[in-house]
Amino acid sequence: MLAWSGGKDSAWALHLLRGMKDVQISGIFTTIDSGTGRVAVHDVRPELLREQARAAQARLHTVPIPRPCPNAVYERAIAQFIAGAKRDGVTHVAFGDLFLEDIRRYRERQFAGSGVELLFPLWGRPTRALAEEMTSAGLRAWITCVDAGRAPREWAGKVFDSAFVAAVPRGIDPCGENGEFHTFVFEGPMLRAPVRARSGASTERDGMVCVDL
Repeated sequence: MLAWSGGKDSAWALHLLRGMKDVQISGIFTTIDSGTGRVAVHDVRPELLREQARAAQARLHTVPIPRPCPNAVYERAIAQFIAGAKRDGVTHVAFGDLFLEDIRRYRERQFAGSGVELLFPLWGRPTRALAEEMTSAGLRAWITCVDAGRAPREWAGKVFDSAFVAAVPRGIDPCGENGEFHTFVFEGPMLRAPVRARSGASTERDGMVCVDL
């Protein structure tokens, strides 16, 4: 079972996992805002999430959480979902994390005793080389949210592609792993067909500039 945000890292993790021997993808799971149905953090509309999952030919599971969401509530929702997945035969949970040690340690603590093992197929890969690998293989994504304190707000609504990666300045992670930006993949080798979407109105909340796709 793959943790899925709809962004480039989880999409690339799906692509890599499908190339691994003896790995069968049971499905992908996404936390969504229980009030709006939108993807948590990335704020993507539910209909686009469903269309993306169909294009990825992956069974989509959604885990509703409130906004704001206390950590205990989040952990309980995930634990209940994973317990059900384990009963259905899931043995591993995969994440698209890249290098943040505190996040990986948190996940290891969170799933300790769950009976499933964790996979991090992208872990430790140099992020500029990884971003170049993704985009050279045809991955393209909308930048849906930008932390205006870490990256140019004008990036919201732009496309993450080879030209964008080449222009990312020093001091900003090319994959946005420090939370600089979030994405929605609409084209790539993990999708059987492009997901049609366009950039809409932008909003700002808590320093995050988000574009409604």
